[in-house]
Amino acid sequence: MEAQYIRRHHQHDLKENQCSSSLVKHINAPVDIVWSLVRRFDQPQKYKPFISRCIVQEGDLKIGSLRHVNVKSGLPATTSTERLELFDDEEHILGVRIIGGDHRLKNYSSILTVHPEEIDGKAGTMVIESFIVDVPDGNTKDETCYFVRALINCNLKSLSDVSERMVMAVRDQAGVVNGN
Repeated sequence: MEAQYIRRHHQHDLKENQCSSSLVKHINAPVDIVWSLVRRFDQPQKYKPFISRCIVQEGDLKIGSLRHVNVKSGLPATTSTERLELFDDEEHILGVRIIGGDHRLKNYSSILTVHPEEIDGKAGTMVIESFIVDVPDGNTKDETCYFVRALINCNLKSLSDVSERMVMAVRDQAGVVNGN
């Protein structure tokens, strides 16, 4: 299924000075919980550990909405301005393009999709995130892809941790309600 989803949603038109990749994470939490975090274009810091603050321009969240993100220290960046490019609540698709900020990720665009799957007999989620970005001067394609993949892997690990904690909190709450 991974390959089918990647072919369907994660194809990027790669130019010579760009790199691209797709990453997959399997999460022991149902799609509705994972998507409830991913879909919050206005609150990426709920699961993205390198974001300290996010401000969205006023108005409804829709294609074209902009967010201004502050990045925590330790990364070679301080701010990022990002535009919502794709948003589909039914198909669970979120696409974001970086359009400005203090960083080296020029022409960066990502697509994140969320898919239901069964993990050990329970409702789980497969998350696929792909990106395309220019290779900065002084870097190789391999170095650039390695850096971006490391950031995305960290975000996906955090998404998994937060989602799975939410599942445990729901189970604990149900146990309290049921007198267990």
